[in-house]
Amino acid sequence: MPNRVILVTYLVLTLDVTFLFVQFSITPYLAKRLGFDTVWYGYLQTSVGIIQLLGGPLFGRFADLLGARFALALSSLSMTVYYLILGSSTNALLLFLSKMPAIFMHGLPGAQMVVTDQTDPQQRADVLGKLGLFFGVGMIAGSSLGGILSTRYGESFAAFAAAAGSLLNALLVMKLIPKHTKRQTHEESSPDRGRSVFNLREIMGLMKHPGVIKIFTIKIISGIPTGVFQVMFSIITMDFFQLTAEQTGYLLSYFGIVQMVIQGGVIGNLTSKYSEGMLLLLAVGMLSIVGLAQALMVNVFQFCVIIIPLMLSFSTFNIVTDTMLTKSIPASDTGTMLGLCASVQALVRTVGPTIGSFLYQNFGVSSIGYIQCVVSAVLFLNLLNNNIGQRKEHQ
Repeated sequence: MPNRVILVTYLVLTLDVTFLFVQFSITPYLAKRLGFDTVWYGYLQTSVGIIQLLGGPLFGRFADLLGARFALALSSLSMTVYYLILGSSTNALLLFLSKMPAIFMHGLPGAQMVVTDQTDPQQRADVLGKLGLFFGVGMIAGSSLGGILSTRYGESFAAFAAAAGSLLNALLVMKLIPKHTKRQTHEESSPDRGRSVFNLREIMGLMKHPGVIKIFTIKIISGIPTGVFQVMFSIITMDFFQLTAEQTGYLLSYFGIVQMVIQGGVIGNLTSKYSEGMLLLLAVGMLSIVGLAQALMVNVFQFCVIIIPLMLSFSTFNIVTDTMLTKSIPASDTGTMLGLCASVQALVRTVGPTIGSFLYQNFGVSSIGYIQCVVSAVLFLNLLNNNIGQRKEHQ
């Protein structure tokens, strides 16, 4: 039974990411057509980050109290509304309003919640890593599809196609995923805990578990420089590399192939051979080297080479930290914890566009890479000084 549920979750995630990358391929060009410059596009991205920052913990709480199926269906329905408004956007106000449903658009965390509920802690890193394989499939399909549809039929048509697909995905979730996916025992549950979705004390109380604050701090510090580059990617491809929407779609498809190989065939082997502490140390160190390479790149070919170690280090970092965090808390709260992890990514998307726009306009693309290099190097030395790579995994 768990294997079937996990396979269905992989399918749902693939479709979710496909439609997500359709809009990633069209939004910057739609914004440019509506008169957005780099700064205003940064504000648009920041608004999404703020909305998802608020929604992440609530989404996770929904999953813990009402079931991961409900949370995943809510995400797909929110995406449907998001794409409908996006496709109807004829001015800046509508484009900003289209971002409001993003408060519950957490397809990847939702899928992580299901597979976390269905696996033992020892298997968790490997199964979470394999989600990236199907994320890559969706990334390839969505990037290519978005570029082709927007080029041939316009951005609005592509957005409406994504809306129809997201509605279909919501129906698949309700039909094929069981209402309750958790497998914890009675002893692992907490009958006296606050049952309200909006119980902030319960949500933030997870931070009191041993090691949680430290891992969250590491996620934020290391995530911001990489996140700045990610949120500025669309602007960099248009202005720095001078790519069209269709060319950007092909570039994203290449990234998807790289991610499929790394998370489908590499991450599992790494997590089976090395401790989580050692992998965390290696990932942060590699991010520093990648940052220097990004600062020195001058063309798309060099970027395509750099993206391989970037995705390897970033994927390893996220999987290891998410695994460590879900192991640090009771099984009944893993959804809320993964929602908080999603909020870390949203925090990065909140501050990233503002920082990225300022750096790009005043100091160029290289400044983003140099900052990642320095921040990751300092964090690496701190982790090395604390001997984190030598510590045993928390079971």
